Amino acid sequence: MIKITIYQNQKQNVGFHCEGHADYAEYGKDIVCSAVSILVINTINGIEQFTEDAFTLDVPENGTEDGINDIHFQLTESVSEGTDVLLKTMVLGLTEIQKMYGDSYLTLNFREV
Repeated sequence: MIKITIYQNQKQNVGFHCEGHADYAEYGKDIVCSAVSILVINTINGIEQFTEDAFTLDVPENGTEDGINDIHFQLTESVSEGTDVLLKTMVLGLTEIQKMYGDSYLTLNFREV
């Protein structure tokens, strides 16, 4: 199962931790893992490419042969409007995946920081 914790302050999303694998299907055919990976990685790339917001990114080197299984992303300063939209869009997509495929493959939690 993929577990994602979205870190929020009183106003905005300020980071997330994504870990695990969906195990929806065999490696190379797991559409849930693929969808989550695309949303998460594209969000990080978008923030890096299109904003000047500072962040930390931790991807431990203990990943498995079938891909990254642990990503910790945290903004270190104020959140720009662009980053806010990108993070909200990621959460929207993850929420829809969770609704479509269920809590057995993806859990989404929110934590106040």
